[in-house]
Amino acid sequence: MSNKNILIGGAWPYANSSLHLGHIAGLISGDILARYHRLKGDNVMYVSGSDCHGTPITERAKKEGKSPRDICSFYDNEFRQVFEKLQFSYDLFSKTDTEYHKEKVKEIFKKIYDNGYIYEKIEPQSFCEKCNKFLSDREVLITCPECGEESKGDQCDKCLHVPTAQELIGGTCLECGSKTVQKDNKILYLALSKFQKDIEKHTETHKNLWRINARNETEKYLKQGLIDRAVTRDLNWGIDIPIPGYDDKRMYVWIDAVLGYLTDTMKVCEERGLDWQDFWKEGRNNKIYMCHAKDNIVFHSIILNALLLALKEDFHLVDVIVSAEYLNYNEQKFSKSKKIGMTALEALEIYPVDSLRYHLVSNGPEKKDTNFSPEDFVNTHNGEVLNKFGNLVNRTLRFKGITKIVKSEIDQNIKSKLEEIYDVVGDLIERLEFREALQKIMELVEMANKYYDEREPWKQIKEDENEFNKTMFTCVNIIANLSNLFEPIMPISCSKIREYLNLEKPEWKCIFIENDILTEGVEPLFERLKN
Repeated sequence: MSNKNILIGGAWPYANSSLHLGHIAGLISGDILARYHRLKGDNVMYVSGSDCHGTPITERAKKEGKSPRDICSFYDNEFRQVFEKLQFSYDLFSKTDTEYHKEKVKEIFKKIYDNGYIYEKIEPQSFCEKCNKFLSDREVLITCPECGEESKGDQCDKCLHVPTAQELIGGTCLECGSKTVQKDNKILYLALSKFQKDIEKHTETHKNLWRINARNETEKYLKQGLIDRAVTRDLNWGIDIPIPGYDDKRMYVWIDAVLGYLTDTMKVCEERGLDWQDFWKEGRNNKIYMCHAKDNIVFHSIILNALLLALKEDFHLVDVIVSAEYLNYNEQKFSKSKKIGMTALEALEIYPVDSLRYHLVSNGPEKKDTNFSPEDFVNTHNGEVLNKFGNLVNRTLRFKGITKIVKSEIDQNIKSKLEEIYDVVGDLIERLEFREALQKIMELVEMANKYYDEREPWKQIKEDENEFNKTMFTCVNIIANLSNLFEPIMPISCSKIREYLNLEKPEWKCIFIENDILTEGVEPLFERLKN
């Protein structure tokens, strides 16, 4: 079978505040999948960008006395620093404020309108008489009818309920605190309800590939029945509506952002002379992953799929929903205003990148909310990354008194383990069991350290040179394969190992070294951290 065309979308962070470690915990799955599929030889398109439109940007701009463009440019630059330092291997990290994206989205919007899936409706909308403007759902504060907590009108942070228009009646203006009134407004709607059956069918056939939270959340909405959703809003910051009579309105941010996966793919393919349809159309041996936190589920499992269906151009729908739970900090929710937690940039200034990536996989919110604490991180780094993996590499490649490891036999039991492990770990990665995949790799590290200890090469070098060479050469081959297996998780360390072992590139298959290995100039991969 030919190599697959793999599209991986990482959620577009709002460019209105700094990324924290919880954001990274929800996004790192995308880079793991991209690196893994590239190792397999698949054609990978890994895309994301900064979400530059919508109320959160205008709120921040107003608060700081700046323009929305200034705000999103500042945070977009910060995001790029974070992802570059974290070694996220995007094919393109764009932003929704580019002319290319805006023009492509307007073309898509117009096609959906022409196909009859976007229609006009006159209806009452929340209006603030003091501010003299219509309010978006996000600008209205209500008491959530599901859980009773104070909530913005777009989505409850606590229970994730999305309020209906009826439930917004009687809310208050987020900006001034005044009671809202209802006033007729001309709005364009996406006929989401028309896709109920198609999305039900798609969800049923693909949900076993999804995280359990994605299954539950999507099925909840489908059971309630899909409701048509407004796609225009009264705002002067955003993408213009390409329909006459709507010059004073802009496109809702959710339609703009999720289409970024498509426009990014088009942009990259134009630049590389590729066909973007290979990643997005049916019958192209393709697979689509969407990676994000649990508060983004329905935008990818329902909204994006509905937009693709509305184009009526044989689009391939999202196959796999990779939705992380939440990461807390010292048992509390990340909060910049309350000074709880640290930003991603702050963490990257003090923590080694590979160890941070490792920790967010081994202790991350894969299936349930988890907690990050500096103490836990240091324990992971010192106890697992340094003492196990780093120690194996260090005592093998920096064995005192030798300058090379001589080609020899490889222990047959270990050789068999190396030949088996790729299928085991690969299967776990494709089933989104990243933590368990990491555990399987660490079991190989532990087995190698046990083998090393039992063989006692410090004695063999004096008593039996052939057995010493066999021990060391076996360990070198384990390390060579670890540079492949750990590549999706710890790319910096794996690159150093390949340099030491003169390996050209990583690949997802068992490899065996066929020559002596020079060990001069090898430096420790990791240093001990203090609590």
